[in-house]
Parts: sequence; C-alpha cells; structure tokens
Amino acid sequence: MNLGLPWLCLVTDRNRCGGRSLLDVTDRAVSGGVNLVQLRERDLPASQLYHLGVELRKITLGRAILLVNDRVDVAIACGADGVQLGEEGLPAEIAKELSKGKLLLSRSVHSLDSAEKAQDDGVDLLVLGTIFPSGSHPNGETGGLDRIINVTAITDVPVLAIGGITAGNVGSVIEAGASGAAVITAITQSPNPKDSALALASQMQEAWASVTSSGVARRV
Repeated sequence: MNLGLPWLCLVTDRNRCGGRSLLDVTDRAVSGGVNLVQLRERDLPASQLYHLGVELRKITLGRAILLVNDRVDVAIACGADGVQLGEEGLPAEIAKELSKGKLLLSRSVHSLDSAEKAQDDGVDLLVLGTIFPSGSHPNGETGGLDRIINVTAITDVPVLAIGGITAGNVGSVIEAGASGAAVITAITQSPNPKDSALALASQMQEAWASVTSSGVARRV
C-alpha cells in the first residue's frame, strides 16, 4: 500500500491527547494529512491493543497506512498494513516468516550501523531518531540533520525522521533527505489536531516539491 510520499506519520500515545479520545485525535489528524499511523501503546495487553487496532483500522482504511508497534500477531489480527520493529526487536526475517511476507516492515534505528543492518535485513522503511530534542525523550541524545544526511547517503530504504519534529523544522528534515517525518505531541497535544497535521503536511509538501524539482532522487 502506498499513499504517496512524503509520509506524515502519527505515533499514537493515548496518554498525551489532553483527555480526548485517541480515536478522535487520530481521525482528525488523518483528515489533516497524516497518511501513516503507528499504533504504539506499549502498556496495553494484547487483547486491548487488538481492539484498539481494529478501531484504528476502521479510521485509516483507504486513508492511511497502519503499523502496529512490535506485535506481528496483533498487526495480522487487526488487519494492519505493517509492523514497527524496535531497534532491538524481532528479527526482520522472523517477522516476514510470521506474516508470510504480507506486512510492511519498518525498523526504528538510531545510528549508521543499525540503519545498514536493517537495510541488509530487508526492511521496507526506517524510522530514524532522535533528530531534535524531544518531549518524549527529554534527556535523550540527538543527532540533528546530520544524522539524516549520513543515513540517507548509505541506504536505499525510505527514512522517516522522528524526535522533536514541528511544522517549523519539518521542511529541513525533508531537505536533509528524509522521505517523511513521524510525530507524537505535535499533533496529540495540539488543540486542533487537524490543523496541526495540515500545517506539518503543507510544510513537508512544499519542501518535497522543492527537492524533487531540483532533480534529487528520493527513495520510494
């Protein structure tokens, strides 16, 4: 499934929605331009994660790609498009075997070495962090735009940048070589998730058009 580049990914966190329903926030975000949703509710047991995945599948069907964090079984059960594997998560070949090759495989990476290994393992997408200081990882090490430049120079796999992404800096992320960006609080903590998604998507599209019109090849 390919809804077109660049990808704007919403990583879910029901505890960061300001008391609102995660489903409502996600629906509004997709209406605003989010075309990839990653279900990442790590504290939920499988049964609750499955039921949430089913509801998110209803919202995203035909509108956005749906990934489930780590749980290949839940991804298959709720009809998701793929699975987001942690940097030290399940080996890609095992995920492929379990899903019979039907799931999009995305891998979280934080270094050149892990990006190269993920590419060699045959994943379809890389989520690269942490780019800018992030509220989700306030004391975490950041790589800045150089990390995007260096990773995209050595891999043919599309890269989504994550960590401190806002409408004010997402254009620079695309210009540095990313094929999209993933956000949490920029949307979930916004008073208007749809408008925030629109702002992010608009800045991404503007930067994407500028880069592609210059003849720079991008990973698809």
